[in-house]
Amino acid sequence: MDTNYLENNYLTLVGKVTGEKKFSHEIYGESFYVFNLEIPRLSGNSDIIPITVSERLLKEETLQEGKKLLIKGQFRSYNSYENEKNRLILTVFAKDIVELEENEVEEEENEIVKKETITNEVVLVGYICKKPIYRQTPFGREISDLLLAVNRAYNKSDYIPCIAWGRTARFCQNLEVGSQVKVVGRVQSRTYEKKHEDGSVETRIAYEVSVGSLEVIDEKSEENEMGTENQEAV
Repeated sequence: MDTNYLENNYLTLVGKVTGEKKFSHEIYGESFYVFNLEIPRLSGNSDIIPITVSERLLKEETLQEGKKLLIKGQFRSYNSYENEKNRLILTVFAKDIVELEENEVEEEENEIVKKETITNEVVLVGYICKKPIYRQTPFGREISDLLLAVNRAYNKSDYIPCIAWGRTARFCQNLEVGSQVKVVGRVQSRTYEKKHEDGSVETRIAYEVSVGSLEVIDEKSEENEMGTENQEAV
């Protein structure tokens, strides 16, 4: 796992496989598949996160329904063109997968479980590429929406939506486009309704990073590092 991608985009997820795997694409004869990982929240709800994985990391039984997995990798984005419209698609790209047994856990796996006490954590270092949008809910909850450009190898970038809460949201509203920041948070899923011009309503799922802490890079000031009250979006 000592690779360059760990410098600005890495995550750890522990959850259970839900649904069936689907073929995604093939590159130079290597097939990739997509499946969903269900990760419980402290609130009792769960996040359903799409995982993209190479066939080389899979065993026949790895993606069985209910199988518990430890996944390490990156949170990535790509553009999908449908009906002449561009959509940003988000997925977790798995770099390493470890199967975790529910009952009889081998000693080596048990040590991994002890070390990985956090079941959903992502760390991103990137650049603010749109002016943050600050707002308050009808109940007075403060929120800021961020779009972070995270550099990847081969001159590529991932564009990751992030959402900040409370005093961190207030701090984010003053960030300028181009500011480099480090974000630590968790990957979350959220359903919403998309209304079309013909009056029909489509239910969609959005994926984003819920910010736990945010630090501005290269500006040495304690005010540049902010943490939230670890509020969860239900």
